[in-house]
Amino acid sequence: MASSLLTNSAAMTALQTLRSVSTNMQTTENRISTGQRVATASDNSAYWSIATSMRADNAALSAVSDSLGLSAATVDTEYTALTSVLGSDGNSGLTKLQSLLVEAKTAGIDRKKIQTEITQIQQDMKNTANSATFNGVNWLSTNATTPTTVNLVSSFSRVGGVPTINTISVTVASYSLYTSTQTGFLDTVGGGGSSIDNLNIGALTDSAADQTTLDGLIAQVTGAINTVSQAAADLGAIKNRIGNNTDFVKSLMDSVTRGIGQLVDADMNAESTRLQALQVQQQLGVQALSIANQNSQSILSLFK
Repeated sequence: MASSLLTNSAAMTALQTLRSVSTNMQTTENRISTGQRVATASDNSAYWSIATSMRADNAALSAVSDSLGLSAATVDTEYTALTSVLGSDGNSGLTKLQSLLVEAKTAGIDRKKIQTEITQIQQDMKNTANSATFNGVNWLSTNATTPTTVNLVSSFSRVGGVPTINTISVTVASYSLYTSTQTGFLDTVGGGGSSIDNLNIGALTDSAADQTTLDGLIAQVTGAINTVSQAAADLGAIKNRIGNNTDFVKSLMDSVTRGIGQLVDADMNAESTRLQALQVQQQLGVQALSIANQNSQSILSLFK
């Protein structure tokens, strides 16, 4: 092979190899420092695009999870108030009111004293309903500004480029105890001319007519107990549904995160091994370039 001062083929080959090794080393170092083998679109445009869309989906799922948490707190507040108004222990609420009305059927009993206790129960139930507010939302005591239907965000999905948001629809009137128009479970006027909120037995006597009035009031309270019980059961079912959706969304977010990782994350074991190999190749490349450059020095010795 002819020796030339102008063209050192061996040095050019060694330099090209060294450049290639340096480029690969830079890529490997970037993967190690970022933990990703696809950090930008230039690394792998298809995988980067998919990962970006999936990250956006995960952000939407995170928002759904937050919304479910808010919905769960709201429903729990209303459910707690409903059960309190119902008075499942028999010492308060509607169940206590029913027992007092039954007691008022007793001949010769002082119904004014019984009414004193009934009044306290009426006030307590109304205060409970008014206090059932979370983040400005109250389904038990409503007014003209209260929405008739509330949609609780429950899930998010995307097929292609079309997103779908599912909701749990709640009809507020199904849980309203008191309303500004007096159409709630407890402030609607019944057949006896009074509502559970304002019934008063203090002036009733042992007469047959008054006894019939008491029977009507007892039936009215019994009907309210059944209605409020059903409302509480419905809210309990919604609570369970929200809880199930919350668990599913969290599991789905974990699955999406794992999927993104499989697309773009670097295998650190492989990358560290590759880095060590490239470092050795770089050292050998430098030595090869040095040897190639020494050929020119050998030519100079011929002229001495």
